[in-house]
Amino acid sequence: MTEVAPSYAVSLRTISKAFGATQALSGVTFDVVAGDCFGLIGPNGAGKTTAFSIIAGYLHPDEGMALVLDHDARATDVLKARLAVLPQDAMLPPYESVGEFLVHLAMLQGIPRAKAEAEARLALKDVDGSEWWGRRCGKLSHGMAKRVGLAQAFLGNPEVVLLDEPTAGLDPRIAFEIRQLIKKRKGHCTLIISSHNLHELEEICDAAAILDHGQVVASGTMEELTAAAKEFRIQIRKGPVALDAIQAIAGVSRADYDRKSRTITVHCDQYEGEAEDIISLVLMHLLQNGIKISSVSKGKGLEKRVMELTE
Repeated sequence: MTEVAPSYAVSLRTISKAFGATQALSGVTFDVVAGDCFGLIGPNGAGKTTAFSIIAGYLHPDEGMALVLDHDARATDVLKARLAVLPQDAMLPPYESVGEFLVHLAMLQGIPRAKAEAEARLALKDVDGSEWWGRRCGKLSHGMAKRVGLAQAFLGNPEVVLLDEPTAGLDPRIAFEIRQLIKKRKGHCTLIISSHNLHELEEICDAAAILDHGQVVASGTMEELTAAAKEFRIQIRKGPVALDAIQAIAGVSRADYDRKSRTITVHCDQYEGEAEDIISLVLMHLLQNGIKISSVSKGKGLEKRVMELTE
């Protein structure tokens, strides 16, 4: 069977952008598969905001090409109803009601007046905020305002949605609820999220690009970035660990044991099958030898991977 090439919703090709003597981006290239949730990752000053702004059409690159839905990202008139953006510090008009605000934005997107209210109400319902329709935006809590911002981004079912730090400054419960709302949109559009919350991105995203000093230092699926198919960790409670026996298991290339954390790290980078096959064999060996297991995790984790790749 012939493998079908992926369709890209966003493609950056050798993008460079400078602000005076500061080179914000240098030769940045990556693709976002249509329908994926994609993360933009990197420390402060890595170039995330600049890349985000170029995709949104807010900035123009000095060199290279940014394509969104097969159009130049600078073609904002063509993309205005197909691409939506929620900036980190988006402000709502304090004296307008939530309904007035969303209807106004729906009409700016080209939705006819007769349909604008229905679309606005649907978007607000999607973020569990129907009861806020008549409330002034200035009277909303921070969490409510963030939900209304999401409603604005999802208004009219755009094909690509850019979210900049969507849970920044929120308490854990509200942040969790916002993540669930974002997850509900997966599969309905392409999501690009810029965030410093690496655990959040690892939970939500299908793929990501890691930037550092204006360059892409790694990109790929979340499984590829975290080496989820190449290594796994087993934390044990008690029992002697025979690394030689583990390393003798077919498919295992190396095994290490950290006595302080009581963690066995098993590498299977040469194995071409499913990592779960080796996990099952190693766990069976440990259980048969009376070793009690506390937890099992695949890969390095996104946080550790980013720390390795960025300064």
